[in-house]
Amino acid sequence: MNVEYRSIDPSTDEILNTFSLMSSAEALRAVERADRASRLWRRTEPAVRSEALRRLAQSLRERRSDLAVLMAKEMGKPLPQGEAEIDKCAWACDYYADRGPEFLRRQEVPTDATRSYVEAEPLGVILAIMPWNFPFWQIVRCLAPSLMAGNAVLFKPAPTVGGCAQATTALVRGAGFPPDLFTHLFLTNEGVEELIGLPLIRGVTLTGSTRAGRSVAARAGQFLKKTVMELGGSDAYVILDDADVERAASTCVASRLINSGQSCIAAKRFIVTKTNREAFEAAVVREMSRTSFGPPLKGTFGIGPLARKDLRDTLHRQVERSVAGGALRLLGGQVPAGPGAFYPPTVLTDVQPGQPAFDEETFGPVAAIVPADDDEEALTLANATSYGLGAAVFSRDVSRAERMALERLEAGSCFVNAFVKSDPRLPFGGVKESGYGRELSAYGMLEFVNLKTIYVH
Repeated sequence: MNVEYRSIDPSTDEILNTFSLMSSAEALRAVERADRASRLWRRTEPAVRSEALRRLAQSLRERRSDLAVLMAKEMGKPLPQGEAEIDKCAWACDYYADRGPEFLRRQEVPTDATRSYVEAEPLGVILAIMPWNFPFWQIVRCLAPSLMAGNAVLFKPAPTVGGCAQATTALVRGAGFPPDLFTHLFLTNEGVEELIGLPLIRGVTLTGSTRAGRSVAARAGQFLKKTVMELGGSDAYVILDDADVERAASTCVASRLINSGQSCIAAKRFIVTKTNREAFEAAVVREMSRTSFGPPLKGTFGIGPLARKDLRDTLHRQVERSVAGGALRLLGGQVPAGPGAFYPPTVLTDVQPGQPAFDEETFGPVAAIVPADDDEEALTLANATSYGLGAAVFSRDVSRAERMALERLEAGSCFVNAFVKSDPRLPFGGVKESGYGRELSAYGMLEFVNLKTIYVH
């Protein structure tokens, strides 16, 4: 299936730009150039790589306003959130510039040899397949550790954010990295499949849907390529009997509405015990109803449009099917008239297994309240999903909540009395159908290196 790279303003339906697809021959040349660049780059001192990352961080900060406007135009992100995304990108670059040399340091291991050690050796060219919802953060959290480790990165962006992709490439090159070490590839899905099979591609990382992850992982598996998969989520936030209901509701709504609800690790299912159900529902409706929506470049709105109309329509069908299956609509749930891919803050309750709002990933400003009889049933419902990206638990008894997060919740990241977020200092990734492997921290950097054992008798 061919993919047209075209930017459309989701607030107005206006076509902003179109981008030419690469041919197979052009993609192959990009891979070959990246391989040559990586063979030189791997021989540079870590201190040299660190300085380039620091320059990239500075460039990101200098252009944060312009880049936020670009995101608002191409995928509808509210401007303050766009600026925060760029700040986070700069933070990640600085983090790996500071800590990368330490993560890559040779590890001496005492054995019966005269000398034995482990060396973190770069793999070579890494292919990154990235989505549209965080068009700078998703690729920066890949490129920063990968380039610091001595690899090259080629990335295939989503077809709707070509301008953000071009801007990323320009920023990386402007920071002084070798020109062919990092670039974007405007490819069809078939072109990506072809690229994965090339011997010079040494690893593949994807952030996207579980369906896309299955496809890419299967293709990479044919060629025994190392992969990292960060896939979908239906994060459960568990409000226990002894929770601070107002704080829990505020935190849940803040998480649900990040990026207009278009985040893999946004709170999706709010699981509340009958002790707190009535008060929690009222607090969630109050918080959600305070949030305004509109064009991000024409006012200060809490949420903007969804990135595309087809995504908005899919979300609305999930809401309608959930209501038909027994869920109750407390707020929103109606498609507004007029242009753009807008959808209002929506609250459903009586959400249960078997309804889309429980079983599927909902990508938009829809809060699904799931009633539970008690704390034990709440934890059972939290894990009753094929996903396992993030989860949170709320309780005044912090030690008890921490124990539940550690021992009971099935997810890659479990937070207590806070919403789940990625952090360059901590490993990030999921379990079950939310993927495998880790991004960020030292663990993320070491995903795409060869931990080479050297043994000298």
